Amino acid sequence: MAQGFKWKYRHLAVFVLFMVWIVSYMDRMVMATAIPYIAQEFSLSPMAMGVVLSSFFFGYAGFQVIGGILADKYGARRVIAGAVFWWSAFTAFTGMASSLGSMVWIRALFGAGEGVAPAATWKSCAIWSPAKVRGVTSGVMMCSNALGPALAPLFVAVVMASWGWRTVFYSLTIPGILLALWVWYGLPDNPADKKGISQAELDELKEDKPMGDSAVTGSPMAFWEIVKQDAVWKSFFILFFNNIMSWGFSSWLPSYLVQARGVSLAQLGVVASLPFFAGTIGWVLGGWLSDHPFKHNRKIPLITSQWITAVLLYMSYTAQDIQSLTIWLTLTGFVFYVAVGVVFSLPVSAISKEITGRAMGIVNTGGQVAGFLSPLIIGFLVQMSGGGARGFDTAFMFLIAAVLTSSVVALSFPKSRQET
Repeated sequence: MAQGFKWKYRHLAVFVLFMVWIVSYMDRMVMATAIPYIAQEFSLSPMAMGVVLSSFFFGYAGFQVIGGILADKYGARRVIAGAVFWWSAFTAFTGMASSLGSMVWIRALFGAGEGVAPAATWKSCAIWSPAKVRGVTSGVMMCSNALGPALAPLFVAVVMASWGWRTVFYSLTIPGILLALWVWYGLPDNPADKKGISQAELDELKEDKPMGDSAVTGSPMAFWEIVKQDAVWKSFFILFFNNIMSWGFSSWLPSYLVQARGVSLAQLGVVASLPFFAGTIGWVLGGWLSDHPFKHNRKIPLITSQWITAVLLYMSYTAQDIQSLTIWLTLTGFVFYVAVGVVFSLPVSAISKEITGRAMGIVNTGGQVAGFLSPLIIGFLVQMSGGGARGFDTAFMFLIAAVLTSSVVALSFPKSRQET
């Protein structure tokens, strides 16, 4: 008789990591929903709005590798807890901004705090999950990247309607501080240090044999040796182009709905959230597909979902009414985040946990450089195209080109030889 699901300490560890990502995405994505209204107060052009949205990634991208080095040297727990505390403080400072200049440097420093965390969470995930289920585990942890943007518009719409956009940022500070304390006291770097954990679970966590053409051993490796790993540099470029789409879509969607489609604040919370609620499901599905039916060739669900995403993006910006637009955007979110779920499972399933911090820091740097460039480029395209619906049509075509380019790079990713 098959045994039912049994809750283990590793599940709690993944839940803590999931909450770290939820809070981080809530803190960063409320800006995407608030920026059309901040732009009114500060008289910002589309290009200036893009600068505000991208300033976060200036700090975020610059500290990805540093976060990986710190996590490998000092442990993931210290890095994660410190990062959460730092970015929570700068979330509050965002609400105090009085000009475009102050907003930009506050968001850049905010991004630096968040930038050291991702590689550390990947390292902690590698420590707390067996290799055989790491695709599903990473999918569960990282589906927060869709759930956070789904919750942010609803939260912003409710709070901002009553108290204004500044209160939105102030109110997110306390949950972040409480989370930092939870990580510090509840997420040890060595599972054996967790009080009450069984020997059977410890033995399960030690079963760590990374698979695939780019699997490496746990011996010490120089930085450039890690970069040259197929799973690392190809994942870097796959994630770069995929994140051009991801961050362009999530950062500018609320502005598109308000400025090009005339959606009200009351409607915005729902319409802007649905693609990301659907994406949360899609992300978990992508992780499951990569661990089970496509565990020997994970790029198949990745490329297929990217091609479908390109079609759905076209259907979205050509939709004639809000109802059909909402449907197409929701489908876009679902299918695209299937691809995102697979993107993160590719390197995680092929990299030894001994270098996961540095390797994922390198890979995630590509994604966050894209995050810096994409809002800027879209702001430029919207402004140069005259703004309104016409300007955003050009932006949608740019996103389509990016997601298709990512799929072309993914074609060269080697098949996994994972054992069953």
